[in-house]
Amino acid sequence: MRVDDPAKVYSPSTISYAQSGGTSVTYPVDQNNTWTAQPFEEVQDSRDQPPLDSADAGSEPAGNHPRVAAIVPAYNESLVIGSVVLQSRQYVDAVIVVDDGSTDTTSEIARLAGADVIVMPENGGKAHAMMAGFARAKELGYDIVVMLDGDGQHKPDEIPAVAGPVLAGEADLVIGSRFLENGADAEIPRYRIAGQKVLNGFTAIASDHPCTDSQSGFRALGPRALENLTFTSEGYDIESDMIHHFAKAGLTIGEVPINVTYDVPHKHKKNPISHGLGVLAKLIGVIGYRRPLLSFGIPGLVFFVAGFLIEIYTFSQYVRAGAFHYILFTGGIAFLTLGLLLMMCGLILNSLVIIMREHRSEKRS
Repeated sequence: MRVDDPAKVYSPSTISYAQSGGTSVTYPVDQNNTWTAQPFEEVQDSRDQPPLDSADAGSEPAGNHPRVAAIVPAYNESLVIGSVVLQSRQYVDAVIVVDDGSTDTTSEIARLAGADVIVMPENGGKAHAMMAGFARAKELGYDIVVMLDGDGQHKPDEIPAVAGPVLAGEADLVIGSRFLENGADAEIPRYRIAGQKVLNGFTAIASDHPCTDSQSGFRALGPRALENLTFTSEGYDIESDMIHHFAKAGLTIGEVPINVTYDVPHKHKKNPISHGLGVLAKLIGVIGYRRPLLSFGIPGLVFFVAGFLIEIYTFSQYVRAGAFHYILFTGGIAFLTLGLLLMMCGLILNSLVIIMREHRSEKRS
């Protein structure tokens, strides 16, 4: 990788990487190779990372250094894609731009800037574009892949920070998080913060892996992650699907802080509300598959308790005032019945999940 390796220090107990401004930030690592959310020490480092000569971009790295490629999905990003490619080439061996059916000159500008360009015949969504980019990177023999968006929101000079733990062999997937540093979310729109917290919570439930920015598109994947891209995804679901799949496969996932700018020409390719609801619906489906007792049992318990309380109120009114509320009585019975059915479904499905897990464990052993 075209990054000044001496400027980074890695050890089994800490991970340090150079940031812009000559600051080296150190993060503690526990026995499970998981990073804490906040840096515990800052060390001044006077060495700046020298930029990669654009003439050398894409050439074979010296020695046994891993080959690193950046994959940039882009849709009608002719205004900024050239800048993203040129800046990214300073830190990686090659930039692969996936033009997802753009109607402008995105692919031409990316190619002139020195990127390897894949042109999709039509707009198929981010997931399809990223999978095409991953396939190209693997075909060309790259060991590590860095994902970043083509709209200019991500800062290419933070590629060394995001890829550092993967290069050190400390993680298989590293997510650049907007919410790790104190005050980092001050410039993030409030609706984004609220939506992210909801999606983070559901992603954690679905994958058993909590993270602070589950929807971040700035990521680094190591060799094990590239070999485990055996899942299907649609549109913007790829970020959550990736966490769920890799966590299930036992891969190590970490996070590092990044900065994001929202002052870009094309802020939204898709309505944020429909985007969030689409991802949420997919996560609920995953939770229902992996944790049926949670997705069916808890709602069933709520309905059962509500129906029970309604019936108590109905009979208490009948005893006190002699008035019998037929509508409340019928509604209470319906709630009780629905609650019992949901809890029974949750128990049955949970038993099937346990049997399937045991069967898989026996096959592996």
